[in-house]
Amino acid sequence: MSTHKVAAIQMSSVAEIAINLREAGKLMAKATAQGAELIVLPENFALMAKNDAQRVAAGELDGSGTIQDFLADKARNLQVWIVGGTLPVLAGGERVYARSPVYDAHGERVAYYDKIHLFDVQVNTAGESYHESARTEAGKRVVVVDTPVGRLGLSVCYDLRFPELFRELTAHAATLFSVPSAFTRTTGALHWQLLNRARAVENLAFVIAAAQTGRHTNGRETWGHSMIVDPWGEVLAERAHEPGVVMTVIDNTQQSSLRARFPVLQHRRLN
Repeated sequence: MSTHKVAAIQMSSVAEIAINLREAGKLMAKATAQGAELIVLPENFALMAKNDAQRVAAGELDGSGTIQDFLADKARNLQVWIVGGTLPVLAGGERVYARSPVYDAHGERVAYYDKIHLFDVQVNTAGESYHESARTEAGKRVVVVDTPVGRLGLSVCYDLRFPELFRELTAHAATLFSVPSAFTRTTGALHWQLLNRARAVENLAFVIAAAQTGRHTNGRETWGHSMIVDPWGEVLAERAHEPGVVMTVIDNTQQSSLRARFPVLQHRRLN
């Protein structure tokens, strides 16, 4: 089958894991009831921590823990592939990885990606700044995994600003990208759609971008606007600021035809 239903989940996560897991479970059940075969959750879906200390304290061992067990159970019970946004996984030395795991429809973890590019920026002159690397360990591996809906390249939020990562994913034959995110309202208003569409067009790939939205208990405000973009840069589905499900059908045959008649990926001259 060349067409598949995919979904991005938009959430306004809080600082309590149990509340977030209940909400994520409801939204994923809604998506699968509508036929979703692959679901992408947003960055920090299970915990929008009040501070670095809370995030590190919630860090799980690789492969087990409340959040990872939840994802495995939901994938198995709903019989759907899940990209588990990100969750904190212990990296040693009071540090964590921002890890994006992938579970198949049997509940088995088949891949995971640790966020490579960490958000150490001053967003504006009003003092909004972030220092993600203070307690988060950067990943080092580019990860692509075969799924029923296509060959999926994994990324997270700030990665979206680094086109070389997506080129590398495409070099590993990725046909779609997952982009779980918690874009700030400040940057999202100007850059979010632009960057997602650019990564899609540059690589003739689908982009499934699942976002956080609204004002969170830690005072952070995120942009929302979860979206699914096709390889020609068209936004196929989008949700503004309310939590919920963004879903559409993607067509792998149309993508293959586009890549054949518009072979920009073969025309590259610089590596």
